[in-house]
Amino acid sequence: MRLLGAFWAVIGFSLLLIVAIHRLGEMALEGLADSLNWMHWALLIANVAFMAYSEGYRGFQLKFSPRFALRVAHVHRQGTLVECLLAPFYAMGFFSAPRRVIITTYALTLMIIGFVITFRYIPQPWRGVLDAGVVVGLLWGLLVSWREVVRHWPNHRLSEESS
Repeated sequence: MRLLGAFWAVIGFSLLLIVAIHRLGEMALEGLADSLNWMHWALLIANVAFMAYSEGYRGFQLKFSPRFALRVAHVHRQGTLVECLLAPFYAMGFFSAPRRVIITTYALTLMIIGFVITFRYIPQPWRGVLDAGVVVGLLWGLLVSWREVVRHWPNHRLSEESS
């Protein structure tokens, strides 16, 4: 049961990001198919670099992904029935985590929902330019999360999650 829970955590999280990458990637390509002027290109390059650094490196690689991997390993080693059934949500930090992690998780979720709603009103090619940066950040996050899960799978210490 715990092994299935750990796989469910990784698969559920991965599907969430893959769907987002696919949908936003289509919007980005649609926007980038338009003829872009120098302002579009400048914002595209700046936004992709910014999102790779802030979302991909700082957000995922340094903070989220190591904690996610430790929580997946916890589910694999000693997860409860609830943690196994809700493994993607547990691993992402929606419950049974330090208060700071739970607050951050819910706040980021609400912020992302707000961005999704707001971005719908931005015309192309600007929306595509912004979505391209998000796709880069999410793809970085997905890949680094997989790497961290593999790295932490054999041995983990859940106490490291709050660091």
